[in-house]
Order: sequence, then C-alpha cells, then structure tokens
Amino acid sequence: MVSADQPRQKTEKELKKEAEKAAKLAKFEEKQRKLKEKAAAAEAKPKEKKVVKEQRTVVEKPKYIPGQRPGEKKDISQGLPNVYDPSYVESDWYSWWEKQGFFKPEYGRGNNEKPNPKGHFTICIPPPNVTGTLHVGHALATTVEDTLTRWNRMKGKTTLFNPGCDHAGIATQVVVEKKLQREKGLSRHDLGRDRFIQEVWKWKHEKGGVIYDQLRKMGASVDWDRACFMMDPKMVRAVTEAFVRMHESGTIYRSNRLVNWSCALRSAISDIEVDKKELPGRTLLPVPGYDEKVEFGVLVSFAYKIKGGEAEVVVSTTRVETMLGDTAVAVHPEDPRYQHLIGKVGTTDPLMPF
Repeated sequence: MVSADQPRQKTEKELKKEAEKAAKLAKFEEKQRKLKEKAAAAEAKPKEKKVVKEQRTVVEKPKYIPGQRPGEKKDISQGLPNVYDPSYVESDWYSWWEKQGFFKPEYGRGNNEKPNPKGHFTICIPPPNVTGTLHVGHALATTVEDTLTRWNRMKGKTTLFNPGCDHAGIATQVVVEKKLQREKGLSRHDLGRDRFIQEVWKWKHEKGGVIYDQLRKMGASVDWDRACFMMDPKMVRAVTEAFVRMHESGTIYRSNRLVNWSCALRSAISDIEVDKKELPGRTLLPVPGYDEKVEFGVLVSFAYKIKGGEAEVVVSTTRVETMLGDTAVAVHPEDPRYQHLIGKVGTTDPLMPF
C-alpha cells in the first residue's frame, strides 16, 4: 500500500520523454545564443557598400543621316540598325514619294482626259484651324481618311486626298489680336483692316507650316499641289458665290433679330462662340479690356418721371448702362397699372414716350 504523501515513481517512458524535451530545449537555447553573437558581430563590423555595376547594352546607331538627299530614294546600302528606330525608318521616304507624284490623281494614268473605268475616289481633309497645332483627334481622323484613300488607290481608282487648313474666323482673329496686344500693344483698330489681314496671313504661314509638317510626318498621302487655305482668293470667291446663290434663292436672308454682340470684338458673334453662364446672384467676371472684374447679376431699379405730374415708372434691369440708349418705355397694353400712362412722355431729354 502506498501513502498519499509519498511521490509517485515516474515510469521509464515518462523519464525518456522528459530527457528528450530537455535536450531539445538545450539545443534551441544554443541556437539562439549563436544568433545573438552573430548579430552583435555584424553591428560591430563596419558596413561595406556594395557597388553594383550596371551592364548597359550599347545600341549601334544607324549611320544614315536624313535630309542629305531630299526628294531622292533613300539609300540603305550601309545597312540597317540593330533595333527598330522610327526616325531612321521614316527618314526621307515621304519627300521621295512626294517628288515622284505618287499621291496625285494623275499618277499612273497615260490619258487623263478619259474617265477611269475603275472609278474615282476624292476626299477633302476637314481643314484644321490655324489657331494651333494638330492633336491626337486630328491624327485619328487623318489615319482613317488616309486608309480609305490608299485602299481605293490600290484598287486602281483615281484618288485625291486634298489637304488644307481653315482660318477659323473669330477664333483666329482673337488669337492674332492677343498676340498683337502682347507683342506690340496694338489692336486691330489701330492697324486697320488691310494691315490686320496681313498679320493674320503671317500667323497662317507660321502655324499652317507646322500643321502641314505634322501631316507629312504622319505619312498622309495628300496632294500638296492642291493644298488650300480658306482665305485663298479662289476659296473666297467660292464662298461669296455660294452666299449670293443662297441669298437669291431665299435660303439665307437679312432680318432684324437679337444678336450676340461682343463689346470687345465690336461685332456680332454666333451662338457657338458664346459661353452661357447662369448667375445665381451678384458675380464678378473678367471682361476683355478691363483690368478688374466686372459686376454682373445685380438687378438695378431706377425711375422715369412722367412729365406734368408726380407719377413715375420704375424700370429694373441687370444692364443699367443701356439706359443711355433708351428711346421709349414699352408696357403691356392690358396691364391696368400702366393704362393711364400710355401715350404720355417722360421728363428725359429728349422726351421719352410711353
């Protein structure tokens, strides 16, 4: 019989298990000790910077220099570059194409007097404005148009892809006016019509050349001998003729209408040139010709005195400066508030009828 106070004797299996556990613990502690010693030694040792040399691959540049033989077929006898180089591939080909007349509708036809039995295809490039340079939208449209032209040309048709650029009307006028004001401190009124038109032509030659160069870089197969500007004499005559015909047929006519008047341009402008803005109340807006912003959206009321009495008519407007041009006051003929004033005149000079 064993007493409860006496410790229980561990079996051989339990003693073996405890010995294995103690051995694992000792091994773990030894490993941790070595890691700490290694870390301490690394901190004490001065750090060395690793210098990694970048291996750069030297790409052989093509020896061909573009532009040395403008209009001549590209000479590639000296070999091609190891990698694709767009500037090398595209160099000088276009000037050769242009000199050979590949893009003319007359090319490849012995007798141009007879119609081509395979048909013809003509497309006029939507003329970009000379107010700036071409953007990705122009590139997309030109690519589609050029693809159609080349496709029809390969089918044997007589093709013409006609280039040109537009004067852009008021848009160009504004750009040129700003340029004149910035560089010379002058307005178109200071120059006069003829000299101002000369400045527009100078702008056209500057920007139009850039636009045409961009079209060439895109490889557009256009006939440059037929390039036109919308202010060329022949185009002006065509527009004038079109307007005269439409006026004679009654398609367009003159009439009295409300117009968009620009105080800066001193001209009527189309709806497309106007940016409409809803004003919730008093708003300061920049106005061309003014250094400070101008107040808009304020309703001003003033009274016109009636001659021969103490009565008055209150008029409200957001354009109080127009009162200087008032010639009469119109009221609703059926409004009972003003029935007694119809036919009378105000005390203004000259007298203003009601």
